[in-house]
Amino acid sequence: MEPTNYPTKAEIERAALTLRSGGLVAFPTETVYGLGANALDPVAVRKIYAVKGRPPTSPLIVHVASVEMAKTIVSDWPEPAARLASRFWPGPLTLVLPKRPSVPDEVTAGLSTVGVRVPAHRLALELIETAGIPLAAPSANLFTHISPTEAEHVRRGLGSAVEMILDAGPTQVGIESTVLSLANGSANLLRPGMVTQTEIEEVIGTVGMWKADADVHASPGLHPKHYSPATRLVITADLPSGRGAYLWWKTEQPAAVPVRMPQDPGLYARDLYSILHRLDREGLEYIAVEPLPNSIEWDGIRDRLTRASA
Repeated sequence: MEPTNYPTKAEIERAALTLRSGGLVAFPTETVYGLGANALDPVAVRKIYAVKGRPPTSPLIVHVASVEMAKTIVSDWPEPAARLASRFWPGPLTLVLPKRPSVPDEVTAGLSTVGVRVPAHRLALELIETAGIPLAAPSANLFTHISPTEAEHVRRGLGSAVEMILDAGPTQVGIESTVLSLANGSANLLRPGMVTQTEIEEVIGTVGMWKADADVHASPGLHPKHYSPATRLVITADLPSGRGAYLWWKTEQPAAVPVRMPQDPGLYARDLYSILHRLDREGLEYIAVEPLPNSIEWDGIRDRLTRASA
């Protein structure tokens, strides 16, 4: 359902002009709100890193409006990419492929590959199409903090450091995209998300798992501590002492703030960051999270919570 304050055509055009002029614009995708800059402008991209406090070893994902635009920033478009794009784009799947020379090293942390996806969000696509440029856009928050799923999360986290924030209400997927590398002729899962490994393998066959072997990360979201509230977060079936919250999906605990979570992984992911943002403002001593089911549908959520509790 479209929010009543959905940006006007004039506001979208102003945001597009801001991006073409080297500025930063926060905008919603179906996953989280992104902090966008012209992906072909190294000076603009460096602003993203400065505003977020993000290390230069963490590459950015480039958002495009179509497969045709994706092909303008990648130097190879193998058959598996075509099949996956046909099945999952627009949607929360990022493909890592060899980059064209036009893509600055600032986007890719100096790597020869770039992550690219078509977001499944009307406003994001309108913005990209109006700007006419691919947008580098990590989550619109300070590095390692909880990703924003509402415009207000961006305002509280980044404030006036962003020229514009386009508000189209809460995001619907709620956690960041799945990232799959198709570089070097093989398929390797770099970051789990709500597009599962099983779903990917149904399209292209066996997918391997990435193992860290370098200081520069092959994908965003791979730092040991990430997606974290300021409040201590623990994954446990037993509550710590003190005043805290308990996010439970199966077994309720007598916490000061019990929070009933959905048992469906898609609904859990949609709600998770919004709930963590709210609890993080309540002055609690901890946020405890009930361990999740050990099944592939929960892999992306489990990854986010594991890093948030590091």
